[in-house]
Amino acid sequence: MSAPRVIPAILAFFCILVAAFWPSSGLAQDRERQQVSVGQDAPAILVADDVFLSGDEQLIATGNVEALYDGRRLKAREIKYDRPTERLIVKGPITLQEPDGTMVVLADSAELDRDMRNGLLRGARVVMQDQLQLAAVELARVNGRYNQLFKAAVTSCRICHSDRPPLWQIRARRVIHDQEERQLYFNDAIFSILGADVFYLPRLRLPDPTLDRATGFLVPTIKNSTRLGFGVKIPYFIRIGDHKDLTLTPYISTQTRTIEARYRQAFRTGRIEINGAIGEDDLGVRDTRGYLFGRGNFRLKKGFRLRFDIEAVTDRAYLVEYDISSKDRLDSEIEIERARRDEYIRFATTIFQSVRDGESNSTLPSFVLNGEYEKRRELNGPIGGELRFGTVGHLHRRSSNLNTDGTDLDIFADGRDVSRVTFSVGWHRTSILLFGILARAEAGLDLDHFQINQAGVTSVSSATELTPTVAVELRWPFLKRSNTGARHIIEPVAQVSWVGGSNPDIPNDESTSIDFDEGNLFSTSRFTAPDRRERGYSAAYGLMWTRYGKQGWQSSLAFGQVVRDEEQIDPRGQPSFTNSSGLQDRFSDVLIAGQLKTGNGFMITTRGLFDDGFSTTKAEALASWRSEYASLSATYIWLRSDLAEERPETLSEWAINTSYRFSRHWTAKANWRFNVATDESVRAGLGLIYTNECVEITIEGSRRFTSSTVLEPSTDISINVELLGFSTQTTDKSYVRTCKK
Repeated sequence: MSAPRVIPAILAFFCILVAAFWPSSGLAQDRERQQVSVGQDAPAILVADDVFLSGDEQLIATGNVEALYDGRRLKAREIKYDRPTERLIVKGPITLQEPDGTMVVLADSAELDRDMRNGLLRGARVVMQDQLQLAAVELARVNGRYNQLFKAAVTSCRICHSDRPPLWQIRARRVIHDQEERQLYFNDAIFSILGADVFYLPRLRLPDPTLDRATGFLVPTIKNSTRLGFGVKIPYFIRIGDHKDLTLTPYISTQTRTIEARYRQAFRTGRIEINGAIGEDDLGVRDTRGYLFGRGNFRLKKGFRLRFDIEAVTDRAYLVEYDISSKDRLDSEIEIERARRDEYIRFATTIFQSVRDGESNSTLPSFVLNGEYEKRRELNGPIGGELRFGTVGHLHRRSSNLNTDGTDLDIFADGRDVSRVTFSVGWHRTSILLFGILARAEAGLDLDHFQINQAGVTSVSSATELTPTVAVELRWPFLKRSNTGARHIIEPVAQVSWVGGSNPDIPNDESTSIDFDEGNLFSTSRFTAPDRRERGYSAAYGLMWTRYGKQGWQSSLAFGQVVRDEEQIDPRGQPSFTNSSGLQDRFSDVLIAGQLKTGNGFMITTRGLFDDGFSTTKAEALASWRSEYASLSATYIWLRSDLAEERPETLSEWAINTSYRFSRHWTAKANWRFNVATDESVRAGLGLIYTNECVEITIEGSRRFTSSTVLEPSTDISINVELLGFSTQTTDKSYVRTCKK
């Protein structure tokens, strides 16, 4: 509740005092406490140095007067009730505080009528949410709902006892505060910066700080781009209801006329958000351009989850040119999923759209269906362990109708469609042997059936394969505690497995990119889908070391390798693994991975594959550090050239993102992405942010250096100024300025 509602409630209490104590000849003296209860109303408390009658017409409380009623607190130097005129006269300084502390009213003096719906406060100042300040020569209370401030000044900046004006303020002939609508209405408003008048607005409406969502204009953003020209974005927020809203943002520049939109709605069981834009520009790509992104998440009955996302764009260059996203393959998906301790169900439909230069969506598997069901059951008796049953269904379609398989120059005319179904049953058991050795055994049988349409002459139209699997894994963890209190865990691991059957003569559509890492080092097959499986005898071994130190320090190191009885060859006599997968030979590349965490927030993670000559096949590293005033994240990746993975040249690239708060109010940030292989920058950006209790100013600049047949290098600069204190608050109090004594 706002201050003007509090004033009538507090002053009504004094009327109760008049009715209760007027006939009495003895009144409280020497700061006694008076408490009155009327009917079922909560008791009111008055504390004052002196309370006395002046004749038969006036009740006067003086000296450190403090009144408490229904959680509200009013402090004043003197309160006088005049019975003939039914007027309450309050002498200040006056302080009135809400029960929740969201609003405080200060005044020099006040005069109100008995019904508390009308009155006048002189030299009034209202502080809302401990930030927004409204000062006026007079504050009039009207009809118990409106506060009218005359010759008012409004600001959320800290005002010190000096002649220096606030950073910004709005001066107006009149300001009306509607307590029910929680809106501020300005008449003849002048916006000033450091005392200098900037612009005049005859009418202005702003939400008060207690209102989180209100229809109206948001802070505009000024942008300048070498591709889109100089322009401005002016968002307009529309509050449709308590649980849904729409934001429309016209983007007008010298090169584009675009309107952006964002719709959000919260439901009892989930929420959705849709973002999009449509417009025309002078870039010559097409007449009308735009995009649509959406996502949703809902809880269904019986523990199911419904998720969906939509990603669509009119052309390849739009997302990058308008700085919306750097994704080059879009996916729209709807998914229903349920995960329980002994059961898993998932159904999903996905539509892909490629915006990569040189890729044809007609020859990509753009429509995909997936279904998965798995059931687990614990076994009793001497066998023990766990029995698992599973079914997986998959289908992908290409829009092309050409009957070719893309083996050579016809790769962009490939219309192959594939569907498969897999039935599996498996047994798993983990046991503890002598000396603390952990043993895990598994056995399984998989039935895969494939149906290929428009397969061409080099692939069968259907195939069925039965795959038995047996594997045994042993782990022997050792634990040691050093004199410094650190704990060391060393764990050697070894696995032996056999996978029967053979890969059918079908195209490899799904297992085209293999990542060999710690997660699949001890898997029986490292292919991502059953259109390819590792066959024959194989063994995997590794060693993992982890150290847990004091004060949050943690480090780990692991290495491993896979050994097979023979190389993996597909039905056409070609290697099943690519040359840069690390798994192409009988002896795989050596996998080495490590991680270091410190107590001050620093972390570095590395992983690499090294061949028998200890030359690097793949390598990556990630480092991050965060403190109260700075943050840093850096990544590096190195990939050997491999035509089978559509990488004709070696990829060597690093990226850095950093920010540093170099003073109380100033923060700098930067990012840089650099291609080491070509010795060229890919993208770079700089930003400067000024933040205090009443304003946040962001200046950003970025440069994209890459080019293609549909994109050119571009530079973007944007400026955003946000006034804090209305619907946006300063959550970090360290930005609030202090006044010098």
